[in-house]
Amino acid sequence: METSRILIVLLLSLGALQGIIYGFILFRSTAQNKLANRILAIILFLLSYRLLAQVMRLFGIGYYDTWYYAMIDISWIHGALLYFYTKAHLHPKFKFKSKDLWHFLPVVLQISFSIFVRLQNLYWDGTKESLSWLGYYGYVVWMNNPTIYIVASILIIIYSYKGLQLLRFGSEKSLIQDKRRTWIRRIIRSFLIYFSLVLVVLLVDLIVFSAANEGSYFYFIRFYYYPFFIGMAILTYWIGLEGFSRRNEKEDAKKNPISKEEFEKLKGISEQVEGVMREQKLYKDPEMSVNSLGKALDIKPYLISRSVSEVFGVRFNDYINKYRVEEVQELLKNEENSKYTLLSLALEAGFNSKSSFNRAIKKHLGVLPSDLKSH
Repeated sequence: METSRILIVLLLSLGALQGIIYGFILFRSTAQNKLANRILAIILFLLSYRLLAQVMRLFGIGYYDTWYYAMIDISWIHGALLYFYTKAHLHPKFKFKSKDLWHFLPVVLQISFSIFVRLQNLYWDGTKESLSWLGYYGYVVWMNNPTIYIVASILIIIYSYKGLQLLRFGSEKSLIQDKRRTWIRRIIRSFLIYFSLVLVVLLVDLIVFSAANEGSYFYFIRFYYYPFFIGMAILTYWIGLEGFSRRNEKEDAKKNPISKEEFEKLKGISEQVEGVMREQKLYKDPEMSVNSLGKALDIKPYLISRSVSEVFGVRFNDYINKYRVEEVQELLKNEENSKYTLLSLALEAGFNSKSSFNRAIKKHLGVLPSDLKSH
């Protein structure tokens, strides 16, 4: 085997191996983004499969032998998978529905026609007449022209565009961070740019070079075929690495902006909450909850919770515990309280257990409870 072919085999094999390894890890990853990770894993498996099929052909396997009938190209599914990968990230609760199945119709057609075309070899005796009209011209269009790659590239471009539109206009309904949208957009754009370039080369090949060479089919294979697969190997390696490094990124909800009028309303509620906390010290009640406070103020609990979140930027429990921590600090300043244990002072301040007190001290002051008296 020539040195250049050995190098190509190594590059394609490394890309495929990396895709399989990352795909396996992503498929088994269930901590976060389960569906999105599995869709990306399937994309990696399919890209790796195509790279390995090409490696086998470099060794002479898959050319009109038994493997020829099994090594079917299924590239028309990549575009739809990219689209659903984006959708699964934008909407973590997304589930496939029956209406989504039509997106996979192209790959069903691709597999069906590939099987039909390959079966023509069982009837062909070297003459045109040995095949039906559909069998002969189907073979010519399917096998002697870059039809598969042209359609695959067009589908990837269309679905990449749809995915980018989702990222652009679906942000208001989405719960993912801008940071994550950025790298998802990066993955989709890499497919869009690469396969747009491939499509241009394929069309130039089909329209210009085939005409210049008096109908010589698939001029593409002689100059761009292996660079195309090397580029695919690099793409497989990169998206595998990108997906692997982000596989367990937590779903961090992005808050929808609220109107000025709504914020003023919530601010008014927060001032009422602040007032009763300072004047009546309701936080000293160990049973204090958002529901009991809502009854005391005659305000719906969810409005209290939201006002605390929007105005003070904390959860209700953390807000209450902040007052309790400050109360413990004030009690410690009084020398008469030196005879009491720290736990008894914590209970006096409204904490209902030692563990809740310890957690609150670490969270709000960043010190151990035992260090409080020295401060």
